[in-house]
Amino acid sequence: MTTNDVKVRDLAERDLSEWLRLRTLLWDESSEDDHKSEMVDIIEHSDTQYVAVAELENGRLCGFLEASIRSHVEDCDTDNVGYLEGWFVEEPYRRDGIGTRLVRMAEGWARRRGCSEMASDAEVDNSVSLLAHTKLGYGETSRLVHLKKEL
Repeated sequence: MTTNDVKVRDLAERDLSEWLRLRTLLWDESSEDDHKSEMVDIIEHSDTQYVAVAELENGRLCGFLEASIRSHVEDCDTDNVGYLEGWFVEEPYRRDGIGTRLVRMAEGWARRRGCSEMASDAEVDNSVSLLAHTKLGYGETSRLVHLKKEL
């Protein structure tokens, strides 16, 4: 299989169960009900929310990307910044350009909505994600450590 055998496109209604399956792989700490609620919210706010999918020849999805337009993003200079909310390609299909194609779709979507900046985040210890972002031209702007105290 080559990257040309995978179709990267906008989410369609027929993709909902596969999108849910992939979301569960990426965010396994969330319940199915939480995923479904978030998915409905994304679909209902298509003016500021976007989903691209990577489809195999058999119709199965092997990746997806969720993006949004945020009114403010830390370290960005403009309002209404495109934001990579979640980005996932199943392991057997990684390192073949599918993730890059998903990101480029989201960047084009944000650009068409007037965004001149695109931002994202990654866990500090997620070296795979950090490297993938860097290869696509995203530069680190800052690091944040979350702290808490029980009262």
